[in-house]
Amino acid sequence: MPSAQDAVRAVSLPVATDLFADRLLAVLSGQRPVHWMLRHTAGRAYDELAWLAERGALRTRGARPVVRDIGYYEPRPGAVEAFARIGAGDQLRAMAFRLEQGRDRRWRCTAVELGGPRMPRTKDDLP
Repeated sequence: MPSAQDAVRAVSLPVATDLFADRLLAVLSGQRPVHWMLRHTAGRAYDELAWLAERGALRTRGARPVVRDIGYYEPRPGAVEAFARIGAGDQLRAMAFRLEQGRDRRWRCTAVELGGPRMPRTKDDLP
């Protein structure tokens, strides 16, 4: 029988993925400034988000982009790898992101990617 903690986690995952997909879309489409996500990111994710936002990754002319669909995979408790289909008019884009739950039980984005060029790695990123 699943524990109460398992039940809470099962309910909180879709809420967290939906919330973060909307937040990331708001930044990447230029509706919100990048610093709006500062306390909701960890590690390299903020730099990736700033790099993508600077390039206008999901900015569109005409139809405002919206999250059309979200899916996720839980590789281990406290970590979620998610994807979102982003639609703007008849265009469809994909966004992938990783969430990790901290000791304070708050979810934070630890990686974000869109199709296309990725932020260059630095020697500090190497293991």
